[in-house]
Amino acid sequence: MFDMNQLLLFASSFTPIVTAVVQAIKTANIIPTRFIPLVALITGVVLGAGAQPLVNIDLVQCLWAGGLAGLSSVGLFELVSRARN
Repeated sequence: MFDMNQLLLFASSFTPIVTAVVQAIKTANIIPTRFIPLVALITGVVLGAGAQPLVNIDLVQCLWAGGLAGLSSVGLFELVSRARN
C-alpha cells in the first residue's frame, strides 16, 4: 500500500546523504557543473534502490523517494550556498 508519509520521511532522511555524495563528486571535478542536478537525481535513485532491503517500502516507492531526495539535495545545497554569500 502506498503511504505518502513513509515516502516523504524516507526522502527527507536521504537528502543530506545525497547532498554529501553530490558535493564530493562536484569537488572532485569528475563531472561538469551543469550536469550536477542530473547526477543528484541519479545518485538519489541509486541510493534509494540500495536502501530498499533495509526499509519496509516497495522498490518503486524507494526509487521515487530517492529521486525526490536527489532533486531536493540540489535545492538544499543552493539555498545554503546562497545564504553564505
